[in-house]
Amino acid sequence: MIRSMTGFARSERHGDWGTLVWELRTVNHRYLDINLRLPEGFSVHESAIRARLQKSLLRGRVDVWLRFQEVEGGGLRLNRDLAGQLQTVYSELLQSWNLHDATFNPLEALRWPGLVQSAGTDSAILEEEMLALLDSTLAELQISREREGAALAQILLSRVEAVAEQTRALRAHLPEMEAALRQRLQARLGDLALQVDPQRWEQEILFYLQRQDTAEELDRLDTHLAELRRILARREAVGRRLDFLMQELNREANTLASKAADSQVTFASVELKVLIEQMREQVQNVE
Repeated sequence: MIRSMTGFARSERHGDWGTLVWELRTVNHRYLDINLRLPEGFSVHESAIRARLQKSLLRGRVDVWLRFQEVEGGGLRLNRDLAGQLQTVYSELLQSWNLHDATFNPLEALRWPGLVQSAGTDSAILEEEMLALLDSTLAELQISREREGAALAQILLSRVEAVAEQTRALRAHLPEMEAALRQRLQARLGDLALQVDPQRWEQEILFYLQRQDTAEELDRLDTHLAELRRILARREAVGRRLDFLMQELNREANTLASKAADSQVTFASVELKVLIEQMREQVQNVE
């Protein structure tokens, strides 16, 4: 079943290290747009967090908040692995720039995110807990998006059936419309009191009817509706496919309106445009 791009999920986990809270909000967007807000010291995990988000979500604007409240009274400790990496980079920089007597204030390094951590917090354990909680929050988000996607699918299917009813009614109306056109043309010819060769008259009638024929547009509308039903049953991101089909449906409805030969065709073409626009608005929120 299709997924909506609108969703919300919030998860919280407590441990000896403190409290972690993930909050995810998603809305419709043409592409995947991730807005990530992390507390101090967690920016080192940004690439891992983004990788998980990109694997789970394909489209939409995603606002992501991580909140961390560590336990009190744990003291501070130096992240020695990170400090060693910074020292290596600093030494390479001095060598690259051929500097030997550069002065360095170690207190400046304390501004580097994650260099100083709570003494009571194991960074590896905290990272594992944080990413595991993110995975469960994403799973909850997907459930909410699928639930709303199911509701969107029902709305779209109801509009698909309404469009199909219009095409069936128009197809049944074609013989009546053709007969009415013949009568009108014959009445006009009679008013002019002209004698026309019957064979030439039939050729002209056929030519005029071909210009007013809507069977081809009705066939294409039915084909697009069948494709819509098939796509709505798929379990993958189909928003762009649906958006393309909306354009095709609208094109056929416009062509149908340009060929309107009586009031019923005119009314049906207007109704089709209304239904297609209603579907297009819903499709904008499909992943």
